[in-house]
Amino acid sequence: MTGPVPSARGPALPPVLVVSGTGTEVGKTVVTAAVAALAAGRGTRVAVVKPVQTGESPGPAGDLRTVRRLSGVTDTHELARFPHPLSPEAAARAAGRPPLDLAAAAIFIKQLEADLILVEGAGGLLVRYDPAGTTIADLAAMLGAPVLVVTTPGLGTLNHTALTLEALSARGLTAAGVVIGAWPAEPRLAERANLTDLAVIAGQPLAGALPAGAARLSRADFLAAARAGLSPALGGRLGPGAFPGERERDAGAGTRTRSA
Repeated sequence: MTGPVPSARGPALPPVLVVSGTGTEVGKTVVTAAVAALAAGRGTRVAVVKPVQTGESPGPAGDLRTVRRLSGVTDTHELARFPHPLSPEAAARAAGRPPLDLAAAAIFIKQLEADLILVEGAGGLLVRYDPAGTTIADLAAMLGAPVLVVTTPGLGTLNHTALTLEALSARGLTAAGVVIGAWPAEPRLAERANLTDLAVIAGQPLAGALPAGAARLSRADFLAAARAGLSPALGGRLGPGAFPGERERDAGAGTRTRSA
């Protein structure tokens, strides 16, 4: 593991970035792939680690296959796999196998030779990995790594995101930003309103939003979506007013101002 990615080649990303979320199926894998694709496109040596893959039988399928297909990054590492779609601890127990030792995983990750190491967690931030209750937040602490929080855009996201950020803060961990994992093509009122409220909760502008269905894009189209959907801090070009909801909101505000 080397030092921070040089700023001359893009944003000064940390040497290790943990990607977690507010729950399961929020878009962590797609966001991981997007950050990896942008960094690799700048010539950065990228490694991606999935400490535990659950819900997949032995074979080529899994989150890292998606990351490789979308980003082109081939330095990927899955440390444990359990077939049942459960939390890592419960999946290991159901399979009659020992859970992954996250302390050993931290040592493995620290020994990787890469400029940027992305570590994608399973489920949400506080999902249990072993009977002792070790979580991906504990792994982030072992690595001294910030955590990028992936969330959903619709109803319920404000509470889930606030709780996740509060848990990070309580553990002395740094939030690297909040990214919406699947932004709908036609956002409703709740999604548009949540753009403002999620930024308030995060205490900073959103770090990005990737379009729903991005995992089905070709590699070239995915790279373009990543570039458009992630903030400069993550290697993208997302700027103020770039979200569809923001444009609509700003247009409405202008109309009200003119008619006042």
